[in-house]
Amino acid sequence: MTKSALITGITGQDGSYLAELLLEKGYQVHGLVRRSSTFATERIEHLYEDVHDKSNLRLHYGDLTDGQAFSNLVLEIEPDEIYNLGAQSHVRVSYDQPVYTLQTVGVGALNVLEAARLLNKKKTTKVYQASSSEMYGDVLETPQKETTPFNPQSPYACAKVYAFHQTVNYRRGYDLFASNGILFNHESERRGETFVTRKITRAAGRIKVGMQDKLYLGNLDAKRDWGYAKDYVEGMWRILQHDEADDFVLATGRTESVRDFCRLVFEQLDLNYEDYVEIDPRYFRPAEVDLLLGDASKAKEKLGWEAETNLEELARIMTEHDLDLAKRESHAKSFVAGS
Repeated sequence: MTKSALITGITGQDGSYLAELLLEKGYQVHGLVRRSSTFATERIEHLYEDVHDKSNLRLHYGDLTDGQAFSNLVLEIEPDEIYNLGAQSHVRVSYDQPVYTLQTVGVGALNVLEAARLLNKKKTTKVYQASSSEMYGDVLETPQKETTPFNPQSPYACAKVYAFHQTVNYRRGYDLFASNGILFNHESERRGETFVTRKITRAAGRIKVGMQDKLYLGNLDAKRDWGYAKDYVEGMWRILQHDEADDFVLATGRTESVRDFCRLVFEQLDLNYEDYVEIDPRYFRPAEVDLLLGDASKAKEKLGWEAETNLEELARIMTEHDLDLAKRESHAKSFVAGS
């Protein structure tokens, strides 16, 4: 029998890669998208061309903050698995929009769990909750693992901690198969351009082709455990295939600074980042998270998962993609100017 999955946040970086993976595995995939006046489905448009049976990929309008409507959708499509990836996921923005962040991240997760609880009365469903390394905040031990206490440093992180504990509570209280994936930073050529890694690769490409002069960043000394999003969605899927619901850290076990990532990217283009990068205090967070380093040994032991793409390869993938994009932008600009 064909398995079905519902992905919230399907149009995001992780959602698009996860949809690809599940379709390759023969799933019928449903995706939740927010209604807007413009389409924001660029990351998944290619899937409609690649999928032989178009009915295996279906999009539904909805919003995680509308619990009743979301429950109605879940009860209608009866998914075997629910992957909750939808959220206001930008840490810096969460300081400017703390209530909205709590609603989408925290209350949104609760609405997903409640919908799954209702469906569970009729058939078994499994829930994956996208937790975050940002929950560790001002870290209390290094490396961080599943038992490391949370010490959040942002509205986003606080909302994620709430969602994490609600997931555990529904697992214990209602015998719901609900698991947390505590994912450390995972990037790709599909990352949003306001996130620091993509901001760096986009700017470097534009600088290389002469479309941009400077790149303005905040804390260059912040250290992160960076992996490739395409590797990490495999981990999400494996978490829900495990015999028991549980919580898992997914990470590379290596930490590098924003400065290091800048150096790697600009070196790919035979440039010195120091000639182009300037510090802008506006990009500093009110409370910084200085160091994140994950221990994914539990995921390796129980799920057989480990990150396959190192930071150098990740930087190469993203830089080549964004250099090509910058060249196409430059060509289009020149064509318009010459018209």
